[in-house]
Amino acid sequence: MKKIILSVVSVAILFACSKEETTTPQLSLNDQFNVSAEGWSADFADYPIGQETFYELTTKKDAKLPAPLDTLKKGFRISGNNHSDDLFMFLTKKMTVPKANQFYKGTFEVEFASNAPDGSVGVGGSPAESVYVGIGLTSTEPKKVANNTTKNHEMNIKKMQQATSGDDMKVIGNVANGTTESKYKLVKRTGEFTGKSDANGNIWVIVGTDSGFEATTTLYYTQIKVDLKEVTSK
Repeated sequence: MKKIILSVVSVAILFACSKEETTTPQLSLNDQFNVSAEGWSADFADYPIGQETFYELTTKKDAKLPAPLDTLKKGFRISGNNHSDDLFMFLTKKMTVPKANQFYKGTFEVEFASNAPDGSVGVGGSPAESVYVGIGLTSTEPKKVANNTTKNHEMNIKKMQQATSGDDMKVIGNVANGTTESKYKLVKRTGEFTGKSDANGNIWVIVGTDSGFEATTTLYYTQIKVDLKEVTSK
């Protein structure tokens, strides 16, 4: 009986290991958050340590879209009050690609709901044109880290800095909703970025906003699409 039990356990362990090792590499994703936000996480940076409540930082994966959009549909909601005049809000997801230490060019299509009208004016800047949208691909999982010298949460990657692109992210637009009304409307931003996979064949997608508008920005991401292609260099 002991031999039978051990055999069953051994088979189960081998099956689990085999299943883990046979992760199917992917060269594209097309995630619609009305269906699922599996694998995606959200966070914030460029704000003082311990000030999450004051900055009103909130995320929700299955938030109902606001009117006048279809409120029966859902999106990935992210919101923050930019007291620092530099709040960074981002979503990230890991992809497993066919080759380790390989450069990949990503073609991005990002859809989100914004209520920031074109040409609007706000504290410190426009709630539309002063909130910049960026994309990136990194070999390191994007995370905020506490800098005890500056007393701020900062990123562990070289992200965008408002209108300026960084080594790990590129600015592709802003959150202006294409209208003159402060009503939520779906908008799309597109762009390309090249990054490198790590030694295990992982690469992280990052989409985010860096704000110069000193008040609250609330976005509902509805779809993020990325197509990857092998390239020889960045």
